[in-house]
Amino acid sequence: MADETGSPNKPIKIHRFQIGLNVILQVAIIIVLAAMVNYLGFEHYRRWDLSRDKKYALSDKTKHFLDSIKGKVRITVFFGSQNPLTGDVQNLLTEYQYASRGKIDVEYVDPERNLTRAKELFDKYKVVTDESVLIVDYEGRNKTVKASEMADMDQGNPLVGEQPKVTAFKGEQAITAALIDIVEGKKNTVGWVTGHKEPPVSGESPVSVLKTFIENENITLQELNLFEVPAIPADLKAIVIAGPQYDFSDREMRMLREFWNKDGRILLLLDPAAKTPRLVAFLGELGVKVDDDRLMAMVKTGIEEVARVRDVVAHFLPDNPVTKRLAAVRAPFFGSTSSLTLESQQVAAANIHLAPLVQAEKGYWGETDYYSNDETLLQFDPAKDKGEPLTIAASVEKGGSADERVQINSARLVVVANSTFIQDNALTQDQQGLDFVSASINWLLSREQMIGIAPKIPQTLTFVLDEKALASLRWIILVLMPLVPAILGLAVWWRRRA
Repeated sequence: MADETGSPNKPIKIHRFQIGLNVILQVAIIIVLAAMVNYLGFEHYRRWDLSRDKKYALSDKTKHFLDSIKGKVRITVFFGSQNPLTGDVQNLLTEYQYASRGKIDVEYVDPERNLTRAKELFDKYKVVTDESVLIVDYEGRNKTVKASEMADMDQGNPLVGEQPKVTAFKGEQAITAALIDIVEGKKNTVGWVTGHKEPPVSGESPVSVLKTFIENENITLQELNLFEVPAIPADLKAIVIAGPQYDFSDREMRMLREFWNKDGRILLLLDPAAKTPRLVAFLGELGVKVDDDRLMAMVKTGIEEVARVRDVVAHFLPDNPVTKRLAAVRAPFFGSTSSLTLESQQVAAANIHLAPLVQAEKGYWGETDYYSNDETLLQFDPAKDKGEPLTIAASVEKGGSADERVQINSARLVVVANSTFIQDNALTQDQQGLDFVSASINWLLSREQMIGIAPKIPQTLTFVLDEKALASLRWIILVLMPLVPAILGLAVWWRRRA
């Protein structure tokens, strides 16, 4: 019987054209997807530094500065293959190239293998040292960075065959400082006021760490004694008054007010223990009242022990260009600290804008009986003491614009009710104080792109073991470590025997 649906022997028609077109289309899609993946991977890739001390991760300040560079930077590296810093320098410069988004070109020249090229570049840049160097070149200006500036080295004992080793790699500090110097060109000069028993910045200075830190940002700190000049020099873009122990004279105050009225920039660090009524009155005219108190807190030192502390731990506020990039940071302010009251309404008509920058952590209060030795008086009394929030640093701007993108001439001032936190003996743990002072000075100089967390000061990782820890370590090495393979071996032997 015939199949009504059709003949079973009829051949199936193969649509070769459709199949070929489908294959071509699939191949094209795969090629496009592969190209897209490669493009995204090349243009928008990310890098992570998983090392313990983040040796190659660039700091916030370096990244912001690289974003501000307009032209092309060329870095030529003269490091031999045997130099212990070569690998670190290459890895670090890779991070610079990535962060700069094509603004930095790097050429590596091994002076031991490529003598002709090395001699050509040495003659071009007038290099006269035998030390390994890298040269940063920008628009005809160049600066040499030596290997000795990029690391602290332990030379070891050559008599017993010890090789030199790197104890602290400071490559980012050195390279970023060189970049700032050549990109900005002329140095910014800041006056450091003396004559009232402020710490000097020359000679045996108690603020040498701060001086080095600030001058690495293309800033020169120049001592300025107001007794010796008729007016604050016009070439000074800003001045720093750091912890005067004696008050300013009437003549000096006139000079200070004239400087302020000519859009001057001032960083004022007050010592609450010093009597400076004229300076305090000047701040009062700007709406900043220095309170007659000292910040204190009660902290637990044991299960049932409580101690009173006068050193202040504070945090930076995010709603101001000075501290917004430090907003997640806590900083210690050692020494006497008083609180500040900002009277914004009283100076609003004069176009003066006030903003708190730093506030003490919870638990502190402003004690008015700070000279007393009576423990019953050194307790928080809401009737006479000041409670939270406690502002210890503020910014003042006369004129200017609320929009950070708009640059308008204005007078600027940063006041901190503590002056000892910048001294060397107070900067032994971390550098939050340095970052804050740097941010303040750069804001005063209208260099907002330089505000941020700077490259960290390298610290050597050390372990301290007491007698108990040494005893435990001895048992682990002499007993536990040999015992583990012995037990495993015994288990294997017993299993085979069974």
